[in-house]
Amino acid sequence: MVDVLTAEQRRQNMSRIRGRDTRPELLLRRGLHALGFRFRLHRKDLPGRPDLVFSGRKAVIFAHGCFWHGHDCPMFRLPATRTAFWQAKISGNQVRDQQAVRDLTAAGWRVLVVWECALRGPARLPPGTALERCAGFLAGARADQIAGAVGARARDYRDAADLSPGLIAFPARA
Repeated sequence: MVDVLTAEQRRQNMSRIRGRDTRPELLLRRGLHALGFRFRLHRKDLPGRPDLVFSGRKAVIFAHGCFWHGHDCPMFRLPATRTAFWQAKISGNQVRDQQAVRDLTAAGWRVLVVWECALRGPARLPPGTALERCAGFLAGARADQIAGAVGARARDYRDAADLSPGLIAFPARA
């Protein structure tokens, strides 16, 4: 399949893709701030540069885009052009994500990954649910308490609890 954009147009499009201040991240930031949580953004001294860092709670939140981090959901579709490049790119992102989570949990941090599909798209959670679950995570609730009726099961990473289609918590190792 041939790209419908010229090389220059494609370069312009790709240059505008942001790694911070994305819509899902801004939704989380605004909502958690309104609930009274205070945090730091993108701390460079932590593995993976988490989107939101709650130092006093020893917790971090990543807001992952389903495409860039290869989430298995309706919002992710591998491009039909340059498939080998995109598979390598996305799998590299996933390996880096897994390593960051391992490093953070080994250092005693609690980690929550909020996927883009939890906040928007056809499989999104009801309004406020993702924020409530984030607040529960930050308050120190266990994954099975946050999940409620959804139930917990291992997924994606070792020691991960499935909180919903779009939320994954990683407890700190004791």
